[in-house]
Amino acid sequence: MMMFGADKVRDPALLLGRILLVVLFLIFGWGKLTDFSGTMSYFVHDGLPFPALATLIAIVMEFLVGVLIVLGFLTRPLALLLALYTLATALIGHPYWSITGAAQLGAEINFYKNISIIGGLIVLYVTGAGRYALDPKLNLG
Repeated sequence: MMMFGADKVRDPALLLGRILLVVLFLIFGWGKLTDFSGTMSYFVHDGLPFPALATLIAIVMEFLVGVLIVLGFLTRPLALLLALYTLATALIGHPYWSITGAAQLGAEINFYKNISIIGGLIVLYVTGAGRYALDPKLNLG
């Protein structure tokens, strides 16, 4: 089987991949954490039910789960959980099919960005975190 050198860089590449895959979640999760009321107001404006709970869920999923994936802790189940969260945010937050005008393209781009991120999270679920992670040290896979 031709590996094209992937076997030689597997573990550092998985670490870098984990970091790059969640950098978006970390940045925006931190913003939500440091501006809870602003995030909640945004969710109220968008008509989300239970905006305080939605804000808390967003912070946990984006920032806390993002940090845990970078650390490689419970990587496989958290990758699946984050994939489901990302799908929900795509469907709720970027419904390009119901938008017209200039905003439609931005929503469509963000929707498919989320779909692409889900693909990366599925790959992470299958591969696991690699050697540079807490999972193998704690026998978590």
